[in-house]
Amino acid sequence: MTSNVSAQGRYADAFLAGVLATVVATPCTAPFMGAAVGFTLTQPTPVSLLVFAMLGAGMALPVLVLSCFPNAIRMLPKPGPWMETFKQVMAFPLFATVIWLAWVLGAQAGNDAVLALLAGLLVLAIGAWVYGRWAHSESLARLAFAAAFAAAGLWLAWPGADAKPGEVRAEAARAGEIDWQPWSPERLAELRRAGTPVFVDFTAAWCVTCQVNKLVALNREEVVRALAERGVVALKADWTNYDPKITAALAELGRNALPVYALYLPGESAPRLLPEVLTASLVLDELSKLPAAKPAATANLSSR
Repeated sequence: MTSNVSAQGRYADAFLAGVLATVVATPCTAPFMGAAVGFTLTQPTPVSLLVFAMLGAGMALPVLVLSCFPNAIRMLPKPGPWMETFKQVMAFPLFATVIWLAWVLGAQAGNDAVLALLAGLLVLAIGAWVYGRWAHSESLARLAFAAAFAAAGLWLAWPGADAKPGEVRAEAARAGEIDWQPWSPERLAELRRAGTPVFVDFTAAWCVTCQVNKLVALNREEVVRALAERGVVALKADWTNYDPKITAALAELGRNALPVYALYLPGESAPRLLPEVLTASLVLDELSKLPAAKPAATANLSSR
């Protein structure tokens, strides 16, 4: 099918190449564009179309520049042995991605799942080594051994369905970090009835923006101190595994993508939604609008 489409002309070939690049790049860029796409889906149609048009223009920018300035092609490096080195170097970011995904799997299904994944990858590597070691051999044994190792590796590495929706391995709070409590609609309603300010973090282990915000904005000494001084209870709604309750809560807030940060203040019916990309100063500015908590209330909250 690809060859038939390509044979129809250079325009069809260029269109097909663009479609292929988009399909291949989407899984890699999705964690970084989650906040932008989540924002776009809540905007009017003209704004949404403009954002998606800009995303497309950004992906096509190198081709657009070369189309407008054809002489710039001379500045591009000539093909040569360096391309093989470049290909090998680009494997290391992929290895780093595997490390991150293994961490996400650990948050979903525990260390046993990570061990199975690494064992499966090891067996897959042996299969690839067998295939490449005897690359010039025409024996069917080479293909059979490589296929057997590949099948065994996939069987070992395939993540099981042990993790149920909403079940995520809880992490103990470390010194200097926010002491998160598990989110639930009942817990949120209880705190709001008591007139307690609540900060809800809708997050997931696979959300890159969430992890960056946690590192650069939330787990900062001044933010942790401000939450405690104003008696704010921090709830974490972890969507690492699909949870229909969290999905419903996001829909009520008019959101369908992560991250989402909601600050519920006493006396206000609707929460204040913070931007998807946080800074410590932005969070502190929102918290500064709250009065300081009474010492007794602060002690009761910290003891929970």
